[in-house]
Amino acid sequence: MTDGYKGRIGNLIRDARKHKGLTQAQLADLLNTSQSAINRIEQGQQNLSLEMIARVGAALDSSLVDIGAGPTHLRVTGPTTLSGEITVKTSKNAGVALLVGSLLNRGRTTLRKVARIEEVNRIIEVLNSIGVQTRWLNDDNDLEIVPPKELRLDAVDEAAARRTRSVIMFLGPLLHRLDNFELPYAGGCNLGTRTVEPHMSALRPFGLEVKATDGAYHASVNRSVQPTRAIVLTERGDTVTENALMAAALHPGTTVIRNASSNYMVQDLCFYLQKLGVEIEGIGTTTLRVTGREIIDVDVDYAPSEDPIEAMSLLTAAIVTDSEITIKRVPIEFMEIELATLEEMGFNYTLSEEYVALNGKTRLVDINTKHSILHAPLDKIHPLPFPGLNIDNLPFFAAIAAVAQGQTLLHDWVYENRAIYLTELNKLGGNVTLMDPHRVMIEGPTHFSGTEIVCPPALRPAVVVLLAMLASKGTSVLRSTYVIARGYEDLAERLNQLGANITAFRDI
Repeated sequence: MTDGYKGRIGNLIRDARKHKGLTQAQLADLLNTSQSAINRIEQGQQNLSLEMIARVGAALDSSLVDIGAGPTHLRVTGPTTLSGEITVKTSKNAGVALLVGSLLNRGRTTLRKVARIEEVNRIIEVLNSIGVQTRWLNDDNDLEIVPPKELRLDAVDEAAARRTRSVIMFLGPLLHRLDNFELPYAGGCNLGTRTVEPHMSALRPFGLEVKATDGAYHASVNRSVQPTRAIVLTERGDTVTENALMAAALHPGTTVIRNASSNYMVQDLCFYLQKLGVEIEGIGTTTLRVTGREIIDVDVDYAPSEDPIEAMSLLTAAIVTDSEITIKRVPIEFMEIELATLEEMGFNYTLSEEYVALNGKTRLVDINTKHSILHAPLDKIHPLPFPGLNIDNLPFFAAIAAVAQGQTLLHDWVYENRAIYLTELNKLGGNVTLMDPHRVMIEGPTHFSGTEIVCPPALRPAVVVLLAMLASKGTSVLRSTYVIARGYEDLAERLNQLGANITAFRDI
């Protein structure tokens, strides 16, 4: 047991060192020890004190091994004018779906340019704890995933599972592997109560029954139950659709899924499943026809597409600071409504010619942002399932509306309490009125000024506050920013490369 624990710590240290771009010898110099000691640590052959683990974590600036350290805060000096170009990273939500989807495959899955974020790290920790081998291959964040012959659900890492909502997506692939199993309750963003019933109704046709007690999902599977008619999803949710897709992938018959999400992460999962040999018709529509396979055992290589939510984040950074930058590799088919709405508000920009993502399917463009004088839209801004305005992109319009002339109404009808966090902009000088738990009225233009704010517990509103700080006069502090690391890789550092002045620090 101890050897396994030391080995796991060693793997974390090795991965963090490589991610930092250090050799074993360079890390040894930083720690005033020998290269052979570092090698033993990474091989899991060295006893480590808490002091040494903390020193390693500090040297690598890695929360994965920085046990006992306090939260990370960000100090932002503004106002900022950004310039240069930045490339959109691959999708967080697609990366998570593909990691879970790899459980369907008994062969080796290699995922290219995976978003190296905390949400992905949590899923990897859950996978590792049940016996899946994962290995970062290079600095491009290519990830190799090799499943075991038998999964060990009794050893699941509960702490990691409780820190992500995505654990509920394990139900779809696991129902084919085990007759009875348990999963810890999902956590993640604090967005109010979201029912798991849509997942249950999507998976019951495959024989899955789930009881939620004692902080865990208790799942049992009746193998005699098979889908007899089309599965109609009660909500067009992304993760619900993914769960149904993964259940259908190992069902050898043909499954029809109606009211399916056709959003970006669902399409990436479909393209991956096709590489596994699963037949899927209707990708990009709300009706999917899936012909699965009884066993999937292939070595497969797949590159998820770029993240439209990160693209919207970078676009917002340019708009609130009135900066001219180039945002490269934007998945345009998942940004068209957002851009049309911004155009209506007076946003000026140009697009490059379209080109194809590494998955060979998704259409990409480069966006050049231009100086703009914005005004409020004529109608409220609200999200809809794809191809409507993306629910995760809605909060960014709070910061954008704040720098526009006039009143903008945002209606976040999906989440019960997320809109509340947008009133944090008032601490920076914004004029945001909460109409009810779903709606905010924003009056602009705003002259932002710096202050200290505790990071909202929801990912997108947290980033909205950070981006508003870029446009704020003076110094701002955003405290306890772990939630941002859940969804973004090195966001502060990448904004700094465009000219922002953001410093990460911890309380002593």
